[in-house]
Amino acid sequence: MPGLPCIHQISISAYRYNVSVYGARIVDLRQLRYFLAIVEEGSFTRAAQRVNVAQPALSLHVRNMEEALGTPLLLRAPQGVTATEAGELLARRARTLLMDLERTEEDLRSLGREPTGTVRLGLPGTISGILSVPLIARCRARYPKIKIVIAEAMSGFVREWLLDGGVDLAVLYAELREAGVRSEPLLDEELVMLAPPEHAGARPTPLDHLADIPLILPSGAHGLRAMLEEKLRAKGILVAPDIEVDSYSNIKRLVEQGYGCSVLPFHAVAQEAAAGRLSVSPFDAPGLWRRTYLAHTTARPLTRAASAVSEILTTVSAELIADGTWAGAQPIATKAADTNS
Repeated sequence: MPGLPCIHQISISAYRYNVSVYGARIVDLRQLRYFLAIVEEGSFTRAAQRVNVAQPALSLHVRNMEEALGTPLLLRAPQGVTATEAGELLARRARTLLMDLERTEEDLRSLGREPTGTVRLGLPGTISGILSVPLIARCRARYPKIKIVIAEAMSGFVREWLLDGGVDLAVLYAELREAGVRSEPLLDEELVMLAPPEHAGARPTPLDHLADIPLILPSGAHGLRAMLEEKLRAKGILVAPDIEVDSYSNIKRLVEQGYGCSVLPFHAVAQEAAAGRLSVSPFDAPGLWRRTYLAHTTARPLTRAASAVSEILTTVSAELIADGTWAGAQPIATKAADTNS
């Protein structure tokens, strides 16, 4: 499973804020930065190179933290180091604390000026392929001091990145109802059935047909699979895929070679359908649609830069729908309410 996107080094070494537990002073932000580097690199040697500190000094910092906390933070082995349960908890809290400080510094520097700073955006693979380039181009033209870092993965991993604080914004295929999360509908995408090229397409396909054919679908960790099964169960339809593949490109290859059929967003298969490599058909009216959301956590307010990127992402998405680039997508007129209640 992909880990959290690696956080860029944060220039906080001059700051000496103390963190206390049960009244005992244990660490400062510099030590947290060192510890997080060790956990993310999985090696004292690589972490020392990353933070430009001697390896013995890093080891001493960790020993002091472990003694102060009264619990091991790292498991040391010849292959490297991994965090204990306590170490994982500290790493998550440290990541959030350091990112909050970075956001605060960026907002303070940009007061009265154009937004500046780094914005981390999590995107599912198919959406990244259509949205990333025009989004970056628009942001560079309008806000040249904003740096966008795009992390791409299956939607389930993108969701975890958002909840763990690894990304500031995330485009997701399901509305997050966890406390402290705001999800706003972005657009609706049509899902279609794809079959080998010799299969008769174009005519609408009944949904219950999916229960009678060999299917190639993503695994249960994928948002598309969960959404599809939920919609089918609501209609009393159960499906059991013959092949599970967490890669849209490989799903399309397998379908093209005759191993079965699948269900994917239309824009993800539009090129193959136009080239005659896949047969694509919609489902019976009203069709099969999934809603896409733009989400962020409310526990950490968005920086001015993140708010600017959010607005541009919404605008660019609408433009891609209007000009036909985002094939099979429709705009949404209303926005969702806050989901943190």
